Amino acid sequence: MTAVIDRPAGTSGETPASGLVCRNCGATYPLGAQHACFECFGPLEIGYDAERLARVTREQIAAGPHSIWRYAGLLPTGQNAQTRVDSGTGMTPLIRADRLADRLGFTAPVWVKDDSANPTHSFKDRVVSVAITAARELGFSRIACASTGNLANSVAAHAARIGMDSIVFIPTDLEKAKITQTAVYGGTLVAVQGSYDDVNRLCSELAETDEFESTAFVNVNVRPYYAEGSKTLGFEVAEQLGWRLPQQIVAPMASGSLLTKVHKAFKELQSIGLVEATDYRVYGAQSSGCSPIAQAFADGTDRVVPVKPTGIAKSLNIGNPADGPYALDAVRSTGGAMAHVSDDEIRDGIQLLAQTCGVFTETAGGVTTAVLKKLVESGQLDTTRETVIYNTGDGLKTLDAVAERVGPTAVIPPTLKGMRSAGLL
Repeated sequence: MTAVIDRPAGTSGETPASGLVCRNCGATYPLGAQHACFECFGPLEIGYDAERLARVTREQIAAGPHSIWRYAGLLPTGQNAQTRVDSGTGMTPLIRADRLADRLGFTAPVWVKDDSANPTHSFKDRVVSVAITAARELGFSRIACASTGNLANSVAAHAARIGMDSIVFIPTDLEKAKITQTAVYGGTLVAVQGSYDDVNRLCSELAETDEFESTAFVNVNVRPYYAEGSKTLGFEVAEQLGWRLPQQIVAPMASGSLLTKVHKAFKELQSIGLVEATDYRVYGAQSSGCSPIAQAFADGTDRVVPVKPTGIAKSLNIGNPADGPYALDAVRSTGGAMAHVSDDEIRDGIQLLAQTCGVFTETAGGVTTAVLKKLVESGQLDTTRETVIYNTGDGLKTLDAVAERVGPTAVIPPTLKGMRSAGLL
């Protein structure tokens, strides 16, 4: 529904959020369950009170929980520890990838932020933790989403954890592993005959019906809160690097939201003095089967033309990406670049990350790793600058992508002769 719901203040701390702000025209609204501007229909995001943000110190963060909620003072919800939903999401490994750096010719460190270590094995646990906390504080009784897979897993799991009803909508052609992982949590799972964009359109319509008045769609009516969860990927990297920013980051793009929110996190940390103000570059990665943002970058335009998604990177298959223009702005304003890669390059990227870092990524991480390699080879990414790449999900979710490429080195009888005949002795 479009009606604004008053949000009660947390009892254990004041939210730094000051309201909702239109990203297009700048119109402001009270905090509530609203995602579109009444003036221009542009998307809304959370605005913050600079003075309240500036009260947050490194010491306060370090004293917080070992999860994304250590950054509650920089988020729009969850200041009341009694109402926040904390499944232990966040503080995932930041892995120094020296062998990957050597393989690609880096003289500066390369790091992998491995979000496959989250409870449902993707970065979506961050955004869902924030969204479902906001939903509870706003008085919703059911949680829902449109998803390409990882979000479905996370919404169903978080709802099960706190005993909230859930209804999740997915395309019918989703990877079997992601369908199974969503269904096992026991919520309502609806497979829609169409693409993710069709699913998202249906959810937008449902959010406006009386029958779904008590339902919070994490990526529709409470999207402004949901999107802020991705900022914690920026906050954590800065903290794990000793409260400094990397010089370059490479992030996968579906809607483009993750990339823009990491950029927002870095800017906020600089503005409130938690890190030194330094230059950094933002790079975006897409699959060639669904690359409307990267194509707009290559064409030198601000107009992101919707496409019909294809290819194996289904978690990135959003043909009409809502945050595309803002991702373009983040990349261009920092002097970064974008690229897209084929299915075979994605498979190569999955194997490259596994064989140099011991990290088995899903197809989205294969996209990111392959784009890192491509940008290095094209000279668009500087190998003398410290770089962080984001792995957003676990390879066990997309086994089919590489199943035919890998297998036993040899099949032998249980004898020394068998070892010798296979050339292993």
